[in-house]
Amino acid sequence: MPKPVLIFGYGNLSRGDDALGPLALAYIEGHADLASVDLLDDFQLQIEHALDLEQRALVLFVDASVNCNGAFAFAELTAAKDDSYTTHAMSPAAVLAVYQTIKHQPPPPCFLLSIKGEHFELGEGLSAEADGHLAEACQFLQRLLADLDVAAWRCLLSP
Repeated sequence: MPKPVLIFGYGNLSRGDDALGPLALAYIEGHADLASVDLLDDFQLQIEHALDLEQRALVLFVDASVNCNGAFAFAELTAAKDDSYTTHAMSPAAVLAVYQTIKHQPPPPCFLLSIKGEHFELGEGLSAEADGHLAEACQFLQRLLADLDVAAWRCLLSP
């Protein structure tokens, strides 16, 4: 039986700042009580990940992004079928749409923590800027993990 909360960090450790999602999971693993939390990491989202949402009360996707205005952004997701469902890498919204299609019910409340990345070149390490953004995002993750409640998370949404 899965735990009620899933935190899914995705990204490639070999592509510089793309590693931010998996690195955030590594932080959580070392600093949080995981009694109610499952951690999952992968290189990218795929159609099969829709099944990982089953029997969850709350889901958090964590990924690197170039579109953040600050160190990170936190948003609630809605299911949306986009072109990514036909590719090898899907958007979180497309994963939710697949879940909704195959399960004939809405997905659990899902959120996205986007951490600002700067450099995504193959073979690069984490940039100094992204390392600072990761530190700020990990402090925010501590706040999320302190109250695993959808209403509490909604109060923390980025403007």
